[in-house]
Amino acid sequence: MNVLFICSKNRLRSPTAEQLFADWSGIETASAGVSNDADVPVSQELLAWAELIFVMEPIHRKKLTARFASELKGKRIVCLHVPDDYEYMAPALIKLLEGRVGRYLSI
Repeated sequence: MNVLFICSKNRLRSPTAEQLFADWSGIETASAGVSNDADVPVSQELLAWAELIFVMEPIHRKKLTARFASELKGKRIVCLHVPDDYEYMAPALIKLLEGRVGRYLSI
């Protein structure tokens, strides 16, 4: 399953999630950001690749829908409600992500 994690700038939350779940059996991960200055901006190619999309906050879903409505048809988007309060690979962020993402990735 191809899983895409999205936050604002692709610097802290979504790269942490990408790294955290990269070694799960049967899961391929990528991450991107919705901001114009994101390290890896969301693209049509990434959205086409993704089978499941996780956004960190409701505003990310809103921005995705506004810019990529046609690319999102038939895609499952899950909002994790993870605020921008964490550093990359912070133990509290890892614990939060494991609790909120893991059940969607059980094969």
